[in-house]
Amino acid sequence: MDDGYLKPEDYAEPRCLLCDEPYGVTPEVKSVPQGRIIDKMNDYMSRGDYDGAQRHLLYWLDEALLGHDKRGELMIRNELIGHFRKTGNKEGAYENAGIALKLLDELGFSGDRSAGVTYINIATAYNAFGDNEKSIEIFSKALSAFEQMPQPEPDLLGGLYNNMALTLSSLCRYDEALEYFGKALDCMKKVKNGELEQAITYLNMADTYNASLGAESAESKVFDLLDKAYDLLNTESVPKDGYYAFVCEKCAPSFSFYGYFAAAEELNRKAKEIYERD
Repeated sequence: MDDGYLKPEDYAEPRCLLCDEPYGVTPEVKSVPQGRIIDKMNDYMSRGDYDGAQRHLLYWLDEALLGHDKRGELMIRNELIGHFRKTGNKEGAYENAGIALKLLDELGFSGDRSAGVTYINIATAYNAFGDNEKSIEIFSKALSAFEQMPQPEPDLLGGLYNNMALTLSSLCRYDEALEYFGKALDCMKKVKNGELEQAITYLNMADTYNASLGAESAESKVFDLLDKAYDLLNTESVPKDGYYAFVCEKCAPSFSFYGYFAAAEELNRKAKEIYERD
């Protein structure tokens, strides 16, 4: 029914010349397809196409912003934090980390999965770029978020423990680091195809013993951990996909550093074969 009064949409300019959303009118949220975005992102990563992955994420970030989809934006910001961490873009990682923290407040997320995952991504990025005090502070928030969840997923909890241990090791808090590495292993043993994450944790433990005890005193422990990691990386049941290639590439330098040159060469060869095949 027309009451004769003008409404905002009758006289206000649109927010955007390409849409019909006038000032004073709450815009409709147009959600981005989060599942599709993640699947395509995994496809890019399986081929080692970092440039394609970045274009993909930035395209959908624009779509989320235009559609006022803050949940979708948070998911994409998380992916961008990880992407920029892997590609060494500190500015990009930190910019998206700051926005992601604001989004958590706007959405009212604190003690749930989204908050925990976001905190882990941000803290891991801080650690990667050497801001370890900031990193451990954010990891503590992640731990608090997961402790509020009734049944936290073991793969997420394992990732939290492993990355938190890395930061503690960087701060020379070696005993605490080894404790959290142990917790990470316990979690990943409960996860299907968790052998790859266990291998990464064993290599991280080797580095921690090497740093805390010195190369000579740590030698026997380091070699034992390397052997365990190598056996896990060669688990027959683990899918030999793009993620497997990524892990092989990530682990190869550790084997090379400790003199396992044949193992490092084999891991690099496996990664190359998968990338070329896909």
